[in-house]
Amino acid sequence: MKKRGLAYDTIRNVDKALSALSKKCDLQDPEYVKTTIAQHESNGYKKNLAYAYDTYAKYYKIEWEKPIYWQPRKVPRIPLEKQIEAIIASACIKTATAAAISKDTGLRPIELLRLKLKQIDLETGIVYPETAKHGTPRALKLTRRTLNMLNTWVTKKNLGQNDKLFGKWTTDNYGKSFRYYRNKTAKKLGDSSIRAIKLYHLRHYYATMLLKKTNNLVLVKQKLGHANINNTLLYAQIVDVLQEDSYTCEIGETTEQTKKLIENGYEYVTEQDGLKFFRKRK
Repeated sequence: MKKRGLAYDTIRNVDKALSALSKKCDLQDPEYVKTTIAQHESNGYKKNLAYAYDTYAKYYKIEWEKPIYWQPRKVPRIPLEKQIEAIIASACIKTATAAAISKDTGLRPIELLRLKLKQIDLETGIVYPETAKHGTPRALKLTRRTLNMLNTWVTKKNLGQNDKLFGKWTTDNYGKSFRYYRNKTAKKLGDSSIRAIKLYHLRHYYATMLLKKTNNLVLVKQKLGHANINNTLLYAQIVDVLQEDSYTCEIGETTEQTKKLIENGYEYVTEQDGLKFFRKRK
């Protein structure tokens, strides 16, 4: 797989899938493998197992007919910003910083964990990630608050330009830590709906909010690093529903208040009697 130029994470996922299969069946018996795969409930997981075994079978020249599992696309769940912020507030600095970057940029977890310090301008907060899944290159912007968190983390860990932001952390590590603090937050606030928030939902949140703000599908496609705009179109449906949502409204009376509202994601609406009015989805 390395010789074919496949990414380390793809190889790791195949390895995990084959390890799981080998515990339940003989990998030299393709029909037994096929029966074992079929016993799982999730078509997505079945698809991954079938891909992994197909890689194995081709290498060892084992004849088998790869089963086809269709995974229906679902409209992604978009968490409320206050729920995301509550999780970030409850987390340790490492997980909080990672989640804040995910929220601000919509980076895939694997893209986030590949980031090296040299790919971020610590003055402007511009991020130049290595795009996964053969997507387009892009530049993304951190909010001032997230940039402050990141600078604190960089200082704490004494990171060099060629160091990864989060060291040897894997997507599994990141996901496990995120779920721990997510569940802790749900229990603390008595809000069971928070437990349904997945790490990837931070990317969905970013995409939806950006499309809602700009009404520009091509821009959202580029910012997400999508190779195909059909993957981006899914968010247009969500935005139509969100237009009916209620908003929190705030007034900026001073330059400092206005600055803080913008940094916290509030959208400028209008100005009246010298006051600036802002809104943000609840």
